[in-house]
Amino acid sequence: MPLLVMKFGGTSVADLDRIKNAAEKVKREVERGYDVIVIVSAMSGKTNELVGWVEQTSPLYDAREYDAVVASGENVTAGLMALTLQEMDVPARSWQGWQVPIQTTSAHASARFVDIPRGNIDQKFAEGMKVAVVAGFQGVSPEGRITTLGRGGSDTTAVAFAAAFGAERCDIYTDVDGIYTTDPRITAKARKLEKIAFEEMLELASLGAKVLQTRSVELAMRYKVRLRVLSSFEDSDANSGTLVCDEEEIMESKVVSGVAYSRDEAKMTLVSVEDRPGIAAAIFSPLAEAGVNVDMIVQNISEKNYEGHSVAVTDMTFSCPINQVARARKAMEDAKAAGEINFDELVEDTEVAKVSVVGIGMRSHAGVAAKMFDALSVEGINIKVISTSEIKISVLIDRKYMELAVQALHDAFELDTAA
Repeated sequence: MPLLVMKFGGTSVADLDRIKNAAEKVKREVERGYDVIVIVSAMSGKTNELVGWVEQTSPLYDAREYDAVVASGENVTAGLMALTLQEMDVPARSWQGWQVPIQTTSAHASARFVDIPRGNIDQKFAEGMKVAVVAGFQGVSPEGRITTLGRGGSDTTAVAFAAAFGAERCDIYTDVDGIYTTDPRITAKARKLEKIAFEEMLELASLGAKVLQTRSVELAMRYKVRLRVLSSFEDSDANSGTLVCDEEEIMESKVVSGVAYSRDEAKMTLVSVEDRPGIAAAIFSPLAEAGVNVDMIVQNISEKNYEGHSVAVTDMTFSCPINQVARARKAMEDAKAAGEINFDELVEDTEVAKVSVVGIGMRSHAGVAAKMFDALSVEGINIKVISTSEIKISVLIDRKYMELAVQALHDAFELDTAA
């Protein structure tokens, strides 16, 4: 039988009525001739509640027990989904991570997949089971302890199962009806895409688009798992939602496919750092050890008069998430105190946002950067930092201009119309 993986997020299984709605979608696929593996998240809000209970009970908690508690949310949903399907006369059973077993590393709260053996589930399909309802977000360590994969881990679970079982497709049901050219809350002109390449989706996910978890897209790209993002609150057919697929499946597309943004950014500058071999390593190694996720980096070299001598110095600017500023500041101050680096001052700007344009068409078309910078210039938006890749251009700007920048770029690249 052809196999389909269907994943339902927290809002799609938020209560018993929504679980029944999701189960009806699963039943339709069974009636179309599919065996189905359903991956479920915890009911909306439940994971946060469980995390809160753990933190109240034990602020310095044992990560192994944290996983045992937090994984229970998905277990509840899986059992309720299986019961609902059984009431619809669909042969179904629930599976917790250890029952499959989903084998992971021992990194509690951020585990990674090692293997998903097919034997147990394949045997039940052979015995007449039509739907395997699997608790997402979890697995089992080599030590036999429950592990969790980190937030958004159910998306990754779904893709991993689709890869392991050779599924025809992996359908991700969520509260939006597909991938848009930008956030529809910012511009009403945002257009739903029929298809988007893995690489474009990976860039959009990493740049702030929250429809799919970044790790799930990485996994889908590696194993060529065709993803479809669609709404659990609308009737769907073969053409619903947005298909995330290999570039070769997309006949023709615009040079730029989407505009992404991240408002929670900060810019930090080390002023007048000694310019010498190894200075970049001396700066960014302590940041890495402190767990600071550095994104954009700009280095400006100049000369400084020191005791009558001209000395080469550099201003090193980098961006990071705003909630990591204190960590970054401490790492730099500790490195200075230890004599590893020296700088005149550390300047922080926590009122910035990152805006990016993404598109595989950039590989073969010139002038994208010029058009982007011109569109921002027309709106009087100053660019603080620029970074580029083969299919992406990102700029750091004042946060107050973020929505204006997104709208201007969406218009400049005419993303409201199809290719």
